[in-house]
Amino acid sequence: MTSPGAPRVAVIDVGSNTVLLTVAERRGATFAPVVERAEITRLGRGVDRTGRLAPEAIEETVAAIARYASEARALGAERIAAVATSAARDASNGAAFFEACRAAAGVAPEIIAGGEEARLVHLSAWGDFGGAGRRLAVLDVGGGSSEVTWGSGPVPEGRRSFQMGAVRLTERISPADPPSPTELQRMEEAARSALAELVSIRGSGALAGARLVAVAGTVTTLAAVAQALPSYDALRVHGSALHRRELGELSARLASMPAAARARLPGMEPKRADVIVAGALVVLAAMDLGGFDELTVSDRGVRWGLLHDRFGAGGAGA
Repeated sequence: MTSPGAPRVAVIDVGSNTVLLTVAERRGATFAPVVERAEITRLGRGVDRTGRLAPEAIEETVAAIARYASEARALGAERIAAVATSAARDASNGAAFFEACRAAAGVAPEIIAGGEEARLVHLSAWGDFGGAGRRLAVLDVGGGSSEVTWGSGPVPEGRRSFQMGAVRLTERISPADPPSPTELQRMEEAARSALAELVSIRGSGALAGARLVAVAGTVTTLAAVAQALPSYDALRVHGSALHRRELGELSARLASMPAAARARLPGMEPKRADVIVAGALVVLAAMDLGGFDELTVSDRGVRWGLLHDRFGAGGAGA
């Protein structure tokens, strides 16, 4: 429930696959959501192959950001913080994208490195699932990259960014629809190769006793499909659990059907149907290499970490 007159701020997270908005009211050291939006624009389409953002991807993403900024201002947001992650980091023509954002929306997203992205996600996960005596490992599977952090507090003790995500893996293998067993094996091998450092991280003891929290659209979509939700329900997804065996069975089921059939499944976000198999394989690789049998799903990620970092008590925007 919102409070009339409470200070409002907004954050926009521009990922390789999805653009997300949160408008929130500040309540002391915490925040209450007013509006949350997510739109798949696939800014990172083709970047792995060409090294450039496609003109149509820039156009669609800038339009979404402009709509978000307009809505945030109409809702009384006094400040807007925006960040861009993997696709914009990797593209040689990122400057054109930022100039278009500034012209259309009055907002130019700040490029954040993979380590900073991971820190913000960890901060968000700790706010929901951390506490005294607890240890978290946080997995963020995006479109172009994936991040893993670990630690016993809101600031991670360690973090790694891997250049592998749901869109990147799909484009790298370009599987048939549905993928063949050989293509699935190649995708699995590519995911495990990209995340191979998790084996040594696990061997160091850094992940021992940690609860695995997974964030972002791939895992929230998998959770929604696992529950066969008729429409997305953040209250049922956030905090839910996915077991390794359950996720493996779901991944195999999704891989056995064409994208059009996946798109019709209860809980599936239709625009994610063509990359969800790759996303699931990245999650499974992270669980196997990190030694986890279960994960907790978080409906929050970079944008909630950004809220607390920039606008919370002691944050840069406080």
